[in-house]
Amino acid sequence: MNFIEISAWIKALLHQSFFSGTKLAYAHLFIGLAMLIVYCFLIWLISRIIIIRVVKRIVRRSASTWDDMFYRYKVFRSIAFIIISLAIQRAVPILFVDFPNWKNIAQITADIYVVLSIMFAFNALLNAVLGILETIDSLKDKPLRSYKQVTKIVFYLVGLVFILAIIIGQSPIYILTGFGAVTAVFLLIFRDPILGFVASIQMSVLDLVRIGDWITVEKYGADGEVIEINLTTIKVQNWDMTITVVPSYAIVSESFKNWRGMQESDGRRIKRHLNIKISSIKFVDEKMLAKLGKVERIKEYLHSRETEIKGFNELNGVDKSVLINGRHMTNIGIFRVYAETYLEENPNINNSMTVMVRQLQATEHGLPLEVYAFSKIKEFEAFEKVAADIFDHLFASVPIFELEIFQSPSGSDMKRWISDLNNEA
Repeated sequence: MNFIEISAWIKALLHQSFFSGTKLAYAHLFIGLAMLIVYCFLIWLISRIIIIRVVKRIVRRSASTWDDMFYRYKVFRSIAFIIISLAIQRAVPILFVDFPNWKNIAQITADIYVVLSIMFAFNALLNAVLGILETIDSLKDKPLRSYKQVTKIVFYLVGLVFILAIIIGQSPIYILTGFGAVTAVFLLIFRDPILGFVASIQMSVLDLVRIGDWITVEKYGADGEVIEINLTTIKVQNWDMTITVVPSYAIVSESFKNWRGMQESDGRRIKRHLNIKISSIKFVDEKMLAKLGKVERIKEYLHSRETEIKGFNELNGVDKSVLINGRHMTNIGIFRVYAETYLEENPNINNSMTVMVRQLQATEHGLPLEVYAFSKIKEFEAFEKVAADIFDHLFASVPIFELEIFQSPSGSDMKRWISDLNNEA
């Protein structure tokens, strides 16, 4: 039995009960509304029972994840509301047949309710689909939320067009043709979402940023792990646990640093230097050579090097009373070999990658001696400990080679020099 047959049956009963005219119309309306409310309530109640009891049991027993997401985001319940809205839409013309003034308003309201129920169901479905996609390992680092937000915006705009068309009683195509006049306004209003959507596509296609990447964006003070990529923003959790929000389009329009390449490589680079005081650099004499010959890491190097140099000087009759004549080793050269040997023996250094101790251009702060190597340990805290241990050892080793670390004079240094001068005077 459909709505028309039910309406005719109600009117027949009312006629038999001696209702007529206005009383018949109002009685028909109220009874019909009451039956419609009961019908909608029954649908809602049945959907609740099925979802809570039956579907929940099926979801728990199922090994797949899609039904869990459909249950979590209430997709099944949204479908029940669509059924209710369609029932109301179909019943309105029959219930208000005797009230033409109310019929138009009620029909518009029912049509809008249908559109809204479809929009809410689509929103739940989209959330469920996103939840399913986020469980796929190959898609976990993609900006899926950006695509979801764009899809929602487009769908909501379409829903808005249909609602406006229902209110003014025109075709949706009529509304769409009028959008040309306000395109500039929409572009201004949705500037950030549009830029963010384009940026999301570029980030995905060019693989610029993924969730979990460590990025540095100096302009926005971001230095940490990407925890969320949305349509207009990227959330970065900094190393001090603060959150920095970076506009999505800033990633493709401005410079930033992504440390993913370092994390995926076989080592993290150590590139630091210590400044050697230039006046402490000198040739190695016999006394210093005997002292350094006791250092285990360079004992063999010094022996072979000394033999080579001694042979060269004897062959060429070099006057060895002056160290600048012929060939001689320097304390900084020996220290550089010592530092390289120390790095090569360090179990935390990857010897399959570049290991080098080199001189940089001398400056007013001395001669920079740079350590260039790669640590096997890449985690931030552990890496800093490895680098610190290396330089702790090198700084402590410098005096053994009769070298000095450059340091700008402090106030206490000036006082000590003045005091020494006064004592000498």
